[in-house]
Amino acid sequence: MPADALRHTPLHAQHLAAGARMAPFAGWDMPLHYGSQLDEHHAVRTAAGVFDVSHMAQVDVDGPQAEACLRHLLGGDVARLRAGQALYTCLLNATGGIIDDLLVYRLADRRFRLVLNAARREADLDWLREHATGFDTALTPREDLAMLAVQGPRARALADPLLPPALRSAAAALERFTAAAHEQWLIGRTGYTGEDGYEIMLPADAAPALWQGLLAAGVPPAGLGARDTLRLEAGLPLYGHDMDDTVTPLECGLAWTVHWEPATRDFIGRAPLEAQRAAGAPHQRAGVVLACRGVLRDQAPVLQDGQQIGVLTSGGFGPTVGRGIGIARVAAGTPAGACTIRIRGRELPARLLSPPFVRAGALRVDLPPLVDG
Repeated sequence: MPADALRHTPLHAQHLAAGARMAPFAGWDMPLHYGSQLDEHHAVRTAAGVFDVSHMAQVDVDGPQAEACLRHLLGGDVARLRAGQALYTCLLNATGGIIDDLLVYRLADRRFRLVLNAARREADLDWLREHATGFDTALTPREDLAMLAVQGPRARALADPLLPPALRSAAAALERFTAAAHEQWLIGRTGYTGEDGYEIMLPADAAPALWQGLLAAGVPPAGLGARDTLRLEAGLPLYGHDMDDTVTPLECGLAWTVHWEPATRDFIGRAPLEAQRAAGAPHQRAGVVLACRGVLRDQAPVLQDGQQIGVLTSGGFGPTVGRGIGIARVAAGTPAGACTIRIRGRELPARLLSPPFVRAGALRVDLPPLVDG
């Protein structure tokens, strides 16, 4: 896509002024890094960093039947949410495949906010509009809002003084997966890095001042590169890699996002998912860590005892882990233990294990001894 056809977030000028290396992503011109992806990764793990995630789609769902509509559309049951609570779940198709993974916030009794992946914006909206027919509800894309993610062990302490006064005490008191709202601001204690922090939804015209305030407070900017290595270390899935509309939640480590009770809730994709659960899903998710030096890449075959048992769906280098790491989809029942990864005709020694690799700044897995690859 030509550069002049890409969309810009409200912070585009700030990224250029900060010397960001820009790159196209899902139709947007987004910062890849601001000089050092590695430094940005470590800043989030050890202190704090701020991401512009305004490219993600925010959609309000309002009306007398908003809850009933979302209980039909989503694998997770929004009836479990009280106002101010958030839920991570999936939008499913008729075969149980994942159209998108998303966050849903309950704002009030009859009002919700969905946060969708940027690359799935149009497909999601088309699906939501089609299948909301018959429910007394309205879907409103919030093109007037921006979104910042402030992440890291010091993120909340550094961000709190910069929030609107009416929100500061409520934000400071938030528990994980809860949110505080005031006027057009919504602050969730959520994120995509494996660290604590906020995701802040706010009026687009207020975003530059908050961004500059965070930078002045010592929170460095972080780009898409660090966001990917952070989420990979945290074992968090990426749409289009670790899942898509041909993969069910039961096959990619997201079975926990499906709420089966009450049995009377007729959500889209329920019947095929129940059949797969009864028969056993053919695949499962696994983490992979190299036992030699190297970097893992998507789509590399995973082998045990010389036989291919799966494929890497996400791969890279984990700066905190200090090894090549990845997420794989392997045959159901595959045990943890030694494996090899085939890259450019070579089979590199590795180990299958259960992610996450890193959470809250700490290594969560035992690394295999390094050997020559």
